[in-house]
Amino acid sequence: MSFFKDFSLSAATAGFVAVLVGFTSSVAIVFSAALAFKATPEQLTSWMWALGLGMGLCTLIPSLILRKPVMVAWSTPGAAVLAVAGVAGASGAGYSMNEAVGAFMICAALITLAGVTGWFEKLMDRIPMAIAAALLAGVLARFGMQGFVAAQTDWALVVLMLITYLLGKRWNARYAVVLTLVIAIIFVAFRADSMPANITFSLAKPVFVMPEFSWGAAISLALPLFIVTMASQNLPGVAAIRASGFQLPLSKIISMTGVATFLLAPFGGFALNLSAITAAICMGKEAHPDPDKRYIASSVCGIIYIFIGLFASIVTALLTAFPKELIAAIAGLALLGTIAGGLATALQDEKHRDAAIITFLVTLSGVTLAGIGAAFWGVVAGSLALFVQNYRAKT
Repeated sequence: MSFFKDFSLSAATAGFVAVLVGFTSSVAIVFSAALAFKATPEQLTSWMWALGLGMGLCTLIPSLILRKPVMVAWSTPGAAVLAVAGVAGASGAGYSMNEAVGAFMICAALITLAGVTGWFEKLMDRIPMAIAAALLAGVLARFGMQGFVAAQTDWALVVLMLITYLLGKRWNARYAVVLTLVIAIIFVAFRADSMPANITFSLAKPVFVMPEFSWGAAISLALPLFIVTMASQNLPGVAAIRASGFQLPLSKIISMTGVATFLLAPFGGFALNLSAITAAICMGKEAHPDPDKRYIASSVCGIIYIFIGLFASIVTALLTAFPKELIAAIAGLALLGTIAGGLATALQDEKHRDAAIITFLVTLSGVTLAGIGAAFWGVVAGSLALFVQNYRAKT
């Protein structure tokens, strides 16, 4: 089997780091979203079961079939929207879990429609590579900065990781992230100041919730969830794919995430979409110098997500036991190459340079307007700048 033939430690580590970063950085938001709809402990576990299996299967299967890295994640900004909207609800009374599930299914139908019709991919085809690269660099740069900001609360760990990474890059660049992660874990373990994981050995059990459809939930939950998922997740996700040089059947993948969300919605799968941050980790040179073998990273990521779903309580406890400084630092270091590459591509063409830097800065700012994140407004600002500077301009 080609998977075992192409397997490498660096790619597998990239897949693990992607899970570590993606899961631990936003799982609290997902918990908040579930609790906003008064989820029971059993339903909370069911959410992790549905999301873990959904992300895992939608990442693993197409990666193995296409032999290219396909990265699917839950909608973090979507979870944030749900956490707020769920508490507010109609007339401040809050929405029930049944209404939330109905809204998830409506959102899934809209995502599927966007994929089947191909309109989202056509829209992305009109965005110049310079703006797409600047968008990706802006999204990732915030994580890069957080890696160094972590030194304020644990400078010894961050400095050790930085030195290890630099020495690793000089010794063998392919294994720099692997070495950095191993040294960091050993350092934290010997320091014995990490929180012990509260582990309960049991398989996660899905809990079915009958959907209930209402106009209030459709407008207040489904539509905002769809908009932020497409604008703040799928948009930079496509940018990550194209900036890494991969050509994927985007419309089919978007449709797949929509169908998967629809099927898993009654169990807590609120929204699945293309990943941007973790995709950059698995699609970059740090994962493997050969692009044809980077699918191993996404495949390993998918396998781990499936285990998260099946053993939700165990894996959640283990992953959340890592210090937040370690997670922030390893994410920042793993993304350095992709950030640099994105900026180099964005600023290469002088004709697109102003539009690209505007896209980068607006995205990096983290501004949110009308409930829509900075990734969308970065593209809008960059496209507007490109239009003003180049419309009917003399060549």
